[in-house]
Amino acid sequence: MQGEQVSSYEEALEALSSLITKRSRADKSNKGDRFDLLYDYIKVLELDEAITKMKIIHVAGTKGKGSTCTFTESILRNCGFRTGLFTSPHLIDIRERFRLDGLEISQDKFLAHFWWCFNKLKETTTEDVPMPTFFRFLALLAFKIFAAEQVDVAILEVGLGGTFDATNVVQEPIVCGISSLGFDHMEILGNTLGQIAGEKAGIFKQGVPAFTVPQPEEAMSVLEKKASQLNVNCTVPLQVAIPLDISLLNGLQLGLHGEHQYLNAGLAIALCHTWLQKTGHLEGMYLDQTSSLPEQFVRGLANTSFEGRAQIVTDLCMDRPGDLVFYLDGAHSPESMDMCGRWFSVATREDVQQHNGSKEQLQANLRKDSTKVLLFNCMPVRDPQLLLPRLINACAHHGVHFQKALFVPNQSVYHKVGSHALPLNDSQVDLSWQLTLQRVWENLVCGDKTIQGGDEKAADPIREEAIEDASNSIRSETSSVFSSLPSAIKWLRDSAQQNRSVRFQVLVTGSLHLVGDVLRLIKK
Repeated sequence: MQGEQVSSYEEALEALSSLITKRSRADKSNKGDRFDLLYDYIKVLELDEAITKMKIIHVAGTKGKGSTCTFTESILRNCGFRTGLFTSPHLIDIRERFRLDGLEISQDKFLAHFWWCFNKLKETTTEDVPMPTFFRFLALLAFKIFAAEQVDVAILEVGLGGTFDATNVVQEPIVCGISSLGFDHMEILGNTLGQIAGEKAGIFKQGVPAFTVPQPEEAMSVLEKKASQLNVNCTVPLQVAIPLDISLLNGLQLGLHGEHQYLNAGLAIALCHTWLQKTGHLEGMYLDQTSSLPEQFVRGLANTSFEGRAQIVTDLCMDRPGDLVFYLDGAHSPESMDMCGRWFSVATREDVQQHNGSKEQLQANLRKDSTKVLLFNCMPVRDPQLLLPRLINACAHHGVHFQKALFVPNQSVYHKVGSHALPLNDSQVDLSWQLTLQRVWENLVCGDKTIQGGDEKAADPIREEAIEDASNSIRSETSSVFSSLPSAIKWLRDSAQQNRSVRFQVLVTGSLHLVGDVLRLIKK
């Protein structure tokens, strides 16, 4: 990359960072977050006609909406269509959110479309119509990119909720989907499943087909009621009501791992089938919902990839590959913690046998003791007392137990939206939230033997064993708090080097931001 390009990209990230604001339904002070202003922004960017003409698939949900969109994109790309995919959040680079034909947008194209939109909006801002906020700008940028690149199909993942999400300016999508619903973002979407379902159903449009997966009764009844008001049948497709039969994949595996992905894949099949049908492209493509899938669908499902979701990465910095393996899953709701725990439990057993092809290495792996470590953080708006027990119980059900839990702050919290800005120094980091997470963990695994946050005089066995090292980490037998992610990764690498008879299997979860930060560090 040329120096001028780097400078321009950094400037774009800085400009984008200036649009970040606190998100709150109760806070009406930021006019740039008003939904109705999106239509003004669309006029300024001359996107009215382009959005109307786009053949869009729109997907909301609590869990699995990103995976569903990614399966959908892969299927339609394998059917020969030019695809545009908009998802969130990104893990390492903001350009991940904008994919053309399965690849993140090039830096040249990103910069061209970014500055055109940013400058156009900046020129026309007033006190009543200020610059849009961060996610609203990204959604507008996605529409601009997909229009300029003339995609055949645009697959849009809702950012938050549905009714007032920036992607919901779309008036006539071809088909809509709702993935699994659960409790998340309750401070914005509501405290009951019914309220949350009502927000997600806000993407339904008059007469536009809608599909969902099996939902709790409270949520399903709201979805069906909202759909009927718009003359829509919100149905559970056969491929989802009867879990997708693995035999339909002709001996291949889904590209995304975990049993829950069969739900998402089934929903994606229904969305693609309907899109093909409604756009007049189904001719010559036989789709029997129970006994066969078109070859293009099978290839699409098998070749789907989505970083940070049930992903296994071996740390290549180790002398012997396989001594330290990271299992990354951005689960951050109670229900997704269940799924994450089940996936990790199965994957850690299978991975020992699949790692390295030689018989000698296989035998060495099988002889090794396995140490399970949790690397965790979640945002303060989430309740660790709902998340951590679900993860522990799901793993324990499969006979899997963590020997150690590490709690760290997210690096990405400290550097806006850039992928290469430096985090704060260790001394600048407030670890009070990580200490809270540690106390919850210790309560769960040790009962009354809890670490009293910051009380060095607490007279219990765990606290007496706790030490504070040069990197400001607070440690006990069963958990540690590190002041930075790099120091936690260094501890893991040192531990693996010093214990050659042990295979370290590290589950990274609780936050997609954390998953992205880990990927950035271990892939360097």
